[in-house]
Amino acid sequence: MGLISNEYVRLLGAWPSPFVLRTRIALNLKRVPYEYLEEEDALNSESVLNYNPVHKQIPILIHGNKPIRESLNIVMYVDETWLSGPPILPSDPFDRAVARFWDVYIDEHCFTSINGVAVAKDEEERKAAISKLEMCMALLEETFQECSKGRGFFGGDNIGFIDIGFGSMLGPLKVLEKFTGVKFIHPENTPGLFHWADRFYAHEAVKPVMPDIEKLVEFARLKFNTPIFK
Repeated sequence: MGLISNEYVRLLGAWPSPFVLRTRIALNLKRVPYEYLEEEDALNSESVLNYNPVHKQIPILIHGNKPIRESLNIVMYVDETWLSGPPILPSDPFDRAVARFWDVYIDEHCFTSINGVAVAKDEEERKAAISKLEMCMALLEETFQECSKGRGFFGGDNIGFIDIGFGSMLGPLKVLEKFTGVKFIHPENTPGLFHWADRFYAHEAVKPVMPDIEKLVEFARLKFNTPIFK
């Protein structure tokens, strides 16, 4: 679109969700005023069923009366709709394609590995999931070095598409580190990611909306009835 819009903006979400967090960071980056509506039971929420009848999932961004669904899709929409704030996706078509590729990789491999560790029924399953997650971190370390070009973020001097995609997973990673004793982001093994994570947490668009780790720990204990959280 490329046009600043003054239509009313609402976001349906839930505080523990890394996917909801992505949309909040994008809106903050673009300095978009919005109303945040917490949906404690998204599966049975009338609003969620009304605005996302296909997947029945959050986040849902409602711009005027138009619902936009799926976190990465919402982030791209926010970037294209509001010119305020820094660009989230690169202007170069190849760089944009690279950024989209890595965010899909993060969802399909890193997030599924995080979930795999959480739901593992025994030690063998847990070790396999941990190994996959460590491989994801090693690959993202290489990607950070390549994409950042010596600057502070995947997106360069400011938070970009990959930063938002991966940064939203930092809370769940810290929860797993607490329960497994494994440091997935380590100053020796992943030095780029280690310092990047500190910068990401401290960013003005991130700090106000990043969930508290202890609250996430308690949430994980209640959600997952698996040995790791006993």
